[in-house]
Amino acid sequence: MNMNATLLGQAIAFFMFVVFCMKYVWPPIMEAIEERQKKIADGLAAADRAAKDLNLAQSNASDSLKEAKRTATEIVEQANKRKAQIVDEAKAEALVERDKILSQGLAEIEAERNRARDELRKQVATLAVIGAEKIIERSIDKDAHADLLNKVTAEL
Repeated sequence: MNMNATLLGQAIAFFMFVVFCMKYVWPPIMEAIEERQKKIADGLAAADRAAKDLNLAQSNASDSLKEAKRTATEIVEQANKRKAQIVDEAKAEALVERDKILSQGLAEIEAERNRARDELRKQVATLAVIGAEKIIERSIDKDAHADLLNKVTAEL
């Protein structure tokens, strides 16, 4: 066999193989590679967008957190003001109630003192009558001298 014919046959077979591969095998492989490159590029773009969205979301969350803290501080301040107001109102009500109870107590004491004074006057009048009876050694009619006893009681 001739070496040149073999080489020529192998070259033709190789050329046909290359043409076959370029026509039927190479396009699907290149299409798959290009599709994979497109998916990778889309994935990288999506990752970049996701990173930007994450930064934006973190910024928004930080702003929302600051706003919530500010609102919470305002609510706490309002609650403290309301607490102080309620305490002041309760103190004022307690003072009014204390004054009312004191005035009622003083009125009761005054009334009791007046009752005791009247009772003492009556007892002094009775003792005066008894003393006068013993001095005069005769009985004084209480009903007949009621006017005189009332004057003596009023003077005491």
